[in-house]
Amino acid sequence: MRIGLLLRELHDGENALAHHLMVVSERHRVDHEVYHLARDLAGWSHRHIKALAEAGPAYGADLDPAGPGEISPVAKMRERASELAGRHGQAELLLLRDLRKVCTEATGVAADWEMLAQAAQALNDQGLLRLATTCRPDTLRQARWAQAKLKEASPQILLA
Repeated sequence: MRIGLLLRELHDGENALAHHLMVVSERHRVDHEVYHLARDLAGWSHRHIKALAEAGPAYGADLDPAGPGEISPVAKMRERASELAGRHGQAELLLLRDLRKVCTEATGVAADWEMLAQAAQALNDQGLLRLATTCRPDTLRQARWAQAKLKEASPQILLA
């Protein structure tokens, strides 16, 4: 049985998604909507990470319940230095790239949640099925938020 492998993959995907949402939040903090929503959405992934860590041992997966935290001061300084070195004028394009990455990461994680739900049904594991059916809609909402922001921002940014 390879459920443990899928749980690890989901854990890694949720960690990457939470981390990138925090990076987006920090990078685009002047846009209050992006700043606050990205942080809230990262919190959803943090809850998923904890739930996966609780489910993991039953399938041989020892997973860390702590997700990525705040962006380190060193990473913030590195980001600021890169902005000053030339990226500052292209912050809008960076927003589009960041939203696209969130969208693709969240879509991939949602597919993993669907695979877990299907496996849980086949195993008749109600706890695992409940986990997948609870977390997948959150992940789909994360992807939809990124898609909606892309739709809203793309014309303004690309036609400027």
